[in-house]
Amino acid sequence: MKPEAQQNQAGETWPELQGPALQKGLWGLFRQGRYNTRLLRQDGLAALLVTLLLIPQSLAYAHLAGLPLQAGLYASILPALGYALLGTSGVLAVGPVAITSLLTFSALSPLATPGSSEYLLLAVLLALMSGVCLLLMGLLRMGFLANFLSHPVMSGFVTAAAIIILLSQLKGVTGIPVTSGTLPVELMSLWQGADQLHGLTLALGLSFILLLYLAKKKLAVVFQKLGWSASTASLLARMAPLLLLVVAILLVAGADLDHKGVKIVGELPVGLPSLQLPELDLAQLTELLPMAVMISLIGFAESVAIARTFAAKRRQQVNPNRELLGLGAANLAAGFSGAFPVTGGLSRTVVNHDAGAVTPFASLLTAGGMTLALIFFTGWFYYLPQALLSAVIIVAVISLIDWRQLPYLWRFSRSDAWAWLATVAGVLFLGLEMGLVLGVLVSLGAWLAKNSRPHMAVVGRVPGTEHYRNVQRYQVELEPHILSLRIDESLMFANAQEVEQRVLLEIGDNREIRQVVLMGSGINHLDASGVEMLEQLNHLLKEQQIELHLSEIKGPVLDRLKRSQLLEALTGEVFLTQHQAIARLTQKRREQAEPGAEDADQKAS
Repeated sequence: MKPEAQQNQAGETWPELQGPALQKGLWGLFRQGRYNTRLLRQDGLAALLVTLLLIPQSLAYAHLAGLPLQAGLYASILPALGYALLGTSGVLAVGPVAITSLLTFSALSPLATPGSSEYLLLAVLLALMSGVCLLLMGLLRMGFLANFLSHPVMSGFVTAAAIIILLSQLKGVTGIPVTSGTLPVELMSLWQGADQLHGLTLALGLSFILLLYLAKKKLAVVFQKLGWSASTASLLARMAPLLLLVVAILLVAGADLDHKGVKIVGELPVGLPSLQLPELDLAQLTELLPMAVMISLIGFAESVAIARTFAAKRRQQVNPNRELLGLGAANLAAGFSGAFPVTGGLSRTVVNHDAGAVTPFASLLTAGGMTLALIFFTGWFYYLPQALLSAVIIVAVISLIDWRQLPYLWRFSRSDAWAWLATVAGVLFLGLEMGLVLGVLVSLGAWLAKNSRPHMAVVGRVPGTEHYRNVQRYQVELEPHILSLRIDESLMFANAQEVEQRVLLEIGDNREIRQVVLMGSGINHLDASGVEMLEQLNHLLKEQQIELHLSEIKGPVLDRLKRSQLLEALTGEVFLTQHQAIARLTQKRREQAEPGAEDADQKAS
């Protein structure tokens, strides 16, 4: 019988909600009767803390996306509900994040003026299109598509996007009107607008950045020294942005800084968003479709990576295809409620996890908390300085810039390092879309180049064993009349000719060879070009009176060969192991060299 609960390092417990329990989202959890008041208390505490963290973040990310600030609050209500109903992660917190906010701005700023009603409608349309893309991918079980965004490409994209975001937010903490775009555009506008630097805004901005950074890096340690537990100290430190928000509002209102040139948020609408559907325009749909697909893929890849990380800590599972449905529902909800594209956020998920959230119901409770904030507290944000919103974004994205990836990848894999560099350079100098496309193309090109030059090794028997290893790495025993060649890649159109040329080269250099054994332990896949090459190689070797044999062929590959004509025409045999092949062929050679030896041995016995 499985244990009813497991315990994490902080002492909280959660039921063993694996397999079917969370695989069908919150709805499936309620239908199974697995939810109770104890779980409600845990989810409720986590929702309260996430709500407090989400308020300044939501305002900041709407600011980054070029939208009215209330859109950030809208993006934290119904989207959380949509994900909670269909998502499979118990702790993933879905809402606005820096990367999708930047992608939204990049997609819409060429089409409309940021902050305008037309811009807001386009953002709503973009969220709806992203939701439809995600739902279609989920229904078609296409979660594997995120695999095309390799780790180096995603790391490079996030690093470069973080740099773009950081520079674009300098306008909020300096007063200089920085033009958002590529790196040259932002640097040029920063240089040209240097004379518009506002001293008081700069002082506030730098103070906010310093305080937020120190709170993020040092405050938890201070709380621990005061006697708080590590988990509690971490949670309290993450509430620093909300505390600073209150202090900043009081400072601006009390010192009348808005009349001294410090830009403030101003009046925000009070109340819930109205559910609406924008008018569909074919031209706009066509223009937004590439970015909608891009936001869907990047948001899904980022969200699933976060969800899997925390699921592994709890020995739970995340269903990628169900995650697509959950994120699709979240983005549709964002569109209908006047918001912009959303996905899973790391910082909020960390708080959710550390606070002991167990099920997606925590996200639903968070949506309730944001609803209360929207109804009762939006009036309090009137004197909120925009410098604080920019500071929140800057501190959040600094941690996303990861230059350590480059030296690591350079040592580990040059092709991955080039993909990382291509992505970073592309995003910085060509734009987000072209940068990501360039990174994917370089990554795929490197993969094709690797597979077009498959690793092959002449192998021999390690003395005293039945193991066969590379002659260049081990002291091995060879049979002069047998060529044993191990192929360490799948046989496909990109490398078939390379394999054929290597075999012909080896037998051309050694006239004694009468048998060729292709060791297929590394062949995982075989396409039509690979089969055709083997058939042609078999024919060419037959003309030279050389037999072709296969060994250690995997079941799926052997099944494909049985559907071809190769096995019928093969001049040699298919052996279970390489040792079996060499032993049999050596014995056969000996029998051919001494025709009467076997009969003489039998008579003597």
